[in-house]
Amino acid sequence: MGASYDKLWHLLIDCHMSKTQLIKEAHISTNAMAHLGKNEDVRVEVLVKICNALSCEVDDIMEISHK
Repeated sequence: MGASYDKLWHLLIDCHMSKTQLIKEAHISTNAMAHLGKNEDVRVEVLVKICNALSCEVDDIMEISHK
């Protein structure tokens, strides 16, 4: 079981926003972005910051895979 952030990448494309822009807008570290890119665990605080920056909910940017 793990997290998948595919929804986040699709949302960034829809918003015409780069990962670098998201880092700046959400005030998250490049390390946190690297973890997201590898579908690794990140702190809930990081997810909240991203949701605030994108005006969305957590389920809009991630899903739990049961594989």
